[in-house]
Amino acid sequence: MPRYHAPPMHTEVPIAADARGLRIGIATSRYHDHVTGALTRGAKQAFVDAGGAENDLVLVDAPGSFELVSIAHALASRADIDAVVCIGCILTGETTHDRYICEAVANGLASITAHGGKPVAFGVLTCQTIDQAEARAGGSKGNKGVEAMVAAIVAAQAVARVRKIPLGRPA
Repeated sequence: MPRYHAPPMHTEVPIAADARGLRIGIATSRYHDHVTGALTRGAKQAFVDAGGAENDLVLVDAPGSFELVSIAHALASRADIDAVVCIGCILTGETTHDRYICEAVANGLASITAHGGKPVAFGVLTCQTIDQAEARAGGSKGNKGVEAMVAAIVAAQAVARVRKIPLGRPA
């Protein structure tokens, strides 16, 4: 049984992911394309490394991070998709615009997960500089696209297990 162990995030608990039989959508913002492209490549590789078939990935481009919400909703609404990974890069600017975008995207994706019951992984970088983003897109801080994919796989596995629990209370 193939097992992929995620690189340590904030804890030292290894998370095993098995993507065999899963179909996952990846919605990628094309804003800051060199960063989001690296994140998407990492997510795709993590899926394959966890035993998933590359043709079981559904890739959809978004013009920016704000549009990830509607695309994630469309993907999560499909019966043949087990989870969604959203990838984007929002940088702090001269105004507070980035805060509104970050909050809208985070709340929108959380709402899709809560109301639809399908995992939507948050692979959206929210950095102050492009150097910080590049460090998290395969640089010195790892690849957050990998982490988002592993989270989506593990969450999809958990949701599938919960759905198999028999209804009712044990006697």
